[in-house]
Amino acid sequence: MKSRLSIWLELGKVRITIAVSVTTATGYLLYTTSLGADILITVLGIFLLASGASSLNHIQEFRYDSKMDRTRNRPLPSGRITVTGAILVTLVYSLSGSILLYFGAGLPGLLLGALAYFWYNIVYTYLKRISPWAVVPGSLIGSIPPVIGWISAGGSITDWEVIPIAAFFFIWQVPHFWLLIMKYGKEYESAGFPSLSGSMTEVGMGRMVFFWVIGTALTTIAFSLIGPLNSLISKAGLWIASAWLIFTFLPILKKSLSMFQPGKYFMKINYFVLLVVFFMCLDKLFLENIENLFN
Repeated sequence: MKSRLSIWLELGKVRITIAVSVTTATGYLLYTTSLGADILITVLGIFLLASGASSLNHIQEFRYDSKMDRTRNRPLPSGRITVTGAILVTLVYSLSGSILLYFGAGLPGLLLGALAYFWYNIVYTYLKRISPWAVVPGSLIGSIPPVIGWISAGGSITDWEVIPIAAFFFIWQVPHFWLLIMKYGKEYESAGFPSLSGSMTEVGMGRMVFFWVIGTALTTIAFSLIGPLNSLISKAGLWIASAWLIFTFLPILKKSLSMFQPGKYFMKINYFVLLVVFFMCLDKLFLENIENLFN
């Protein structure tokens, strides 16, 4: 039983789907400070639907995964589960997630979830086999869950405040992924994926990553100005976090990156996103109410 659970969690890429669930909850909190049962239903629905998309991705790419050291021990290439078994897992995840998402976020939320599912498994999965730039349109996937959370809380997809939310969760993923390419580019190439590491120098990739890091910081600052935040403390926190992000990535502009550690900077941008989410949620849960007491 423990082994089966481990396989199910691996197929669902649980660490990624938990992160997706957190961004959904963040979108919910950015609309309202009053928590209802629908947030639990929506977040669980997103978790299961995203797990279904991830499980399907395992099926789509297990032949590629078998060629890379980083992924060859996944359930399908290692033989711990059959393709038929993985299909069953995918169906259970996807159907249960869709049902919960419908009850938590209604038909608009379900349709957005289906769009993310389609974009990940049909558009992005196949686009990255033919283009090293696939991550740019592929990052649209990450902008959808917080919008679903917003809708679940009572908001509308036509609300202008949802634009800076989606923009932030879209743009940060690009440097996040390209740092992985800087670390594992050769493995991607050996598996048959086109990789920027094969057509750009490491220094060139470093400068491109820094360009997108600047874009991530500027999007965060723009969010603090026009997004649905009310606390001055949370807004200041986003400014400080943005300045820290730019400062900490300055070494990537060096003319020689022989000592550069992409994995280290991959974690730094992840920490930055955690900080941003922290200030977003803190604004709605605590700071807004505390500041209102002194007004």
